[in-house]
Amino acid sequence: MIDPSAKLSVSRQAIVLGISRGSVYYKPRPVSDADLKLMHRIDKLHMEFPFAGSRMLQGLLVQEGFKVGRLHVATLMKRMGIEALYRRPNTSKPTPGHKIYPYLLRKLSITRPNQVWAMDITYIPMARGFIYLAAVLDWFTRRVLAWRVSITLEADFCIEAVEEALARHGTPEILNTDQGSQFTSIDFIKVLAAREIRISMDSRGAWRDNVFVERLWRTIKYEEVYLRAYASVSEARASIGRYPGFYNSRRPHSSLDGQTPDQAYFNQPIPEAAAA
Repeated sequence: MIDPSAKLSVSRQAIVLGISRGSVYYKPRPVSDADLKLMHRIDKLHMEFPFAGSRMLQGLLVQEGFKVGRLHVATLMKRMGIEALYRRPNTSKPTPGHKIYPYLLRKLSITRPNQVWAMDITYIPMARGFIYLAAVLDWFTRRVLAWRVSITLEADFCIEAVEEALARHGTPEILNTDQGSQFTSIDFIKVLAAREIRISMDSRGAWRDNVFVERLWRTIKYEEVYLRAYASVSEARASIGRYPGFYNSRRPHSSLDGQTPDQAYFNQPIPEAAAA
């Protein structure tokens, strides 16, 4: 897919293909077929039971006939970038040198587009292997503003996604993320600080703090990802890339009074025939 001998630079080829530049140089460690099967099943169980930690997931997997220990489940969850979503004391320690910012959205009235954006990462299973998907979402209208896929959990694909959203849609007042190392990284924070964007971070494990992104992941997975068996990263990217167009421009949302995210974001009226 990437041709180092081509006239176009490797970085430019990555941009054209829509994959993170860091992924080009990453040499993946092989994952066994057994672990891939477990990871795909853990992903679906996590969507169904987002409150389940490694202990509960291990029990659910054993009930289904998998022979797996709790520590191995915890290791796979870490590799997938998922954790149980529930309120708990914030006793986690940030990555050394990384600042954790307070959550700014509690009791905040969000009334307009570009007031608050949210960003997150999710695991995407393929027929053989997996990738990660990052997306930037406008909180008020639920519109997907930008997205990127990557084969690693490095910060670069998150930076590329947020830079695209900023270039296309202007600057929000607040960007909300979780406390993942990608979002606390110095390079990611620099992008926001340069534009004087206020930074908000979820309480660790508190799904309600970023509820609309969690709902987006559930929608994408049940309406797109779980219906496919992507054979390659390029196929996954192309197929997933078609979904935001449908989600933004054609999928009505009950929380938006039947509007699509595009209609709400651009303040477009609902056609009379559709409203009837």
